[in-house]
Amino acid sequence: MDNKTIKSPYIYETEMEVRDYECDIEGIVNNANYLHYFEHTRHRFLLSTGLSFSEMHKRGIDAVVARMNLQYKTPLTCDDWFVSRLWLEKQGVRYIFHQDIFRKDDEKLCCRATVELVCLINGRLGNSEDYDKAFAPYMKK
Repeated sequence: MDNKTIKSPYIYETEMEVRDYECDIEGIVNNANYLHYFEHTRHRFLLSTGLSFSEMHKRGIDAVVARMNLQYKTPLTCDDWFVSRLWLEKQGVRYIFHQDIFRKDDEKLCCRATVELVCLINGRLGNSEDYDKAFAPYMKK
């Protein structure tokens, strides 16, 4: 099958390497580290849209995780390189990030997450015009 005919749902990706201290006694990435990988990917995506998580916070706008669901598939091990990809949609006040991590050398799915974020504007739940504008070109139609 021609890869050019397959439309990927992903709108952003970044590569990372597993560091030895992220692995547990079994020699695989400790489950909690995937949360860091997913968060780092979302923050890098945000920067790619022209927004800074820390600058938004200074303005009183905080995107916070409301719910997260992870499915562990194939473990990563020390020195593995992986690709973290995402796509997103919006439902009401929630931004739904669909994130997948693939081992780079064989494209095996390692972990899949659905992460729901909401915005607190000066401590109150609301819609952020800044996030809506930045994410608009990437939203699933």
